Amino acid sequence: MIPPIASNFVAGETPAEALEHARQLNERNVKAILNLLGEHYHDRGPADEDAEAYLRLVEDIEESGVEACISVKPSQIGLDAGVTVFRENVERIADFAAARDVFVWIDMEDHTTTDATLDAYEELARKHEGGVGVCVQANLRRTEDDLARLADVPGKVRLVKGAYDEPESVALTEKSEVNEAYQTYLEYMFEHFEGGVAVGSHDPEMIALARDLHDEHGTDFEIQMLMGVREDAQFDLAGEYEVYQYVPYGGKWLSYFYRRVMERKENLFFALRAVLGR
Repeated sequence: MIPPIASNFVAGETPAEALEHARQLNERNVKAILNLLGEHYHDRGPADEDAEAYLRLVEDIEESGVEACISVKPSQIGLDAGVTVFRENVERIADFAAARDVFVWIDMEDHTTTDATLDAYEELARKHEGGVGVCVQANLRRTEDDLARLADVPGKVRLVKGAYDEPESVALTEKSEVNEAYQTYLEYMFEHFEGGVAVGSHDPEMIALARDLHDEHGTDFEIQMLMGVREDAQFDLAGEYEVYQYVPYGGKWLSYFYRRVMERKENLFFALRAVLGR
């Protein structure tokens, strides 16, 4: 059982718990991105098992009628076991989901996975006419070129600042530089992407910029935030914009919860407050 402190950031250990959380979000006009926790499988067996679990989750979403999509990590479904394993699993997930009108996000991991991830995304997004999305990270020095490549792909692109500890040779390391890059890339996306913009940020400044760019260019967009982080803002924004909450679940919740708590002082304070009951 997930302790109460962790349940602020993780929906539960089972698909049923995740779907119930999604249903509750829907009641407040927020949609869900469901993610089965797991990553860095070096053998094909567990990668295939999690791929099968995603197929069952897609069926559950279809049958439940909740407004939700799924998000998969390349290393979870086979990339560390080989590109072929990853491509086979992500393709069968995307094909299965497309037949049931369930959107599939492909998460981005560290910079060594970028090429394989973008190659798979582009092929599947074109195959399924936009039923697939991918994440790109503003801190990577290559992102300007990647966005130019993806501008005419009929899928969605989620722009995040980047959470991986990347070497300076491939990534911006100063917070101010990353913020500036995020703003520049967001402006580019609103100018060149037709309705495939996802703002993956909790930063009020970036969200305000997205709103201004929407008013200027008329480009459709959605806002994506994590479960347990600035949820009041999520519900407020959902009254006017399309908002998705990234909802993790599963037995491998401990390492995810630890990362969420340690990466931001606000999250640590929130967790401590939950423990103290205040």
